Amino acid sequence: MALALSSAGSAAAAEGTLTVGLNTYTNPSGCYTTNVWPMSVVNHTNQTATVFGLPNCQGHRIMPVRPNQARVFEFGTSVSIP
Repeated sequence: MALALSSAGSAAAAEGTLTVGLNTYTNPSGCYTTNVWPMSVVNHTNQTATVFGLPNCQGHRIMPVRPNQARVFEFGTSVSIP
C-alpha cells in the first residue's frame, strides 16, 4: 500500500523548471516567495502554478500560470505548485 501512495505522489509532482522572480527551480514542489517587483513567473513544468498576493502562498489567489506559460504580476508575491 505504501508503494502505491508513493507512486501516486510522484506522478503528481511537477516536472521541468519554474522561474519565480530571478530564481529558477528544477522539478519544483511547494511554495516559492520572491521580493522582485513586478514578479515574473515562467512555468516550464507539466503542472499549473498558482500566484498568491502575500508571501508563503497566503492571501488571495491572483491567477494560475499554466504549463509553458509566462506572466508578469504587479501584485504577486509567491507561487505554489504541486
